[in-house]
Amino acid sequence: MPFEFRNMAIPGPVLVQPQVFGDSRGFFLELYKHDDYAKAGIGDHLVQDNYSRSGRGVLRGLHYQKPPFAQGKLVTCLRGAIYDVAVDVRHGSPHFGKWVGVELSEENKQLLYVPVGFAHGFQVVSEVAEVMYKCTSAYSPQNEGGIIWNDPDVAVQWPLKDPLLSAKDRILPSLRDGEVVFQYEGEK
Repeated sequence: MPFEFRNMAIPGPVLVQPQVFGDSRGFFLELYKHDDYAKAGIGDHLVQDNYSRSGRGVLRGLHYQKPPFAQGKLVTCLRGAIYDVAVDVRHGSPHFGKWVGVELSEENKQLLYVPVGFAHGFQVVSEVAEVMYKCTSAYSPQNEGGIIWNDPDVAVQWPLKDPLLSAKDRILPSLRDGEVVFQYEGEK
């Protein structure tokens, strides 16, 4: 199998290390292979690819989409480096409000799978970063949701101070003040 799948400190998110084949010409790797991911129990029904480019300090998140358009995401950084975060927003979960974070970069070539029921965000820690992610559902603007990046109850430890935020991300609610969107249904 060309992938190593590692569970994170919170059940749900999975760190993926692809096998990299390199020589003097460069490298080759598979980012996604349906059968291998399905055997690992993640990333089924990936239907949309998204691509972004951002400068140092940009923070995008913490976002999710509400059912019936809830999204799992398979995130990778193709250029530069990001600090990628997943926050459990499933009410009733023993890990509700807890988060995991990992650096994804063009050097380590890792991917992070963020399942439905988790808010997702990242901060660019290099001069520029290009991020690609596959989603399990199509984007639906009417079903956007999220929590504020600096929610004190969640306390994500972002690597850079004074992030650059969109106007929309500046006014997201705290987890405590947001609506109940996801309910914990036990670990699968």
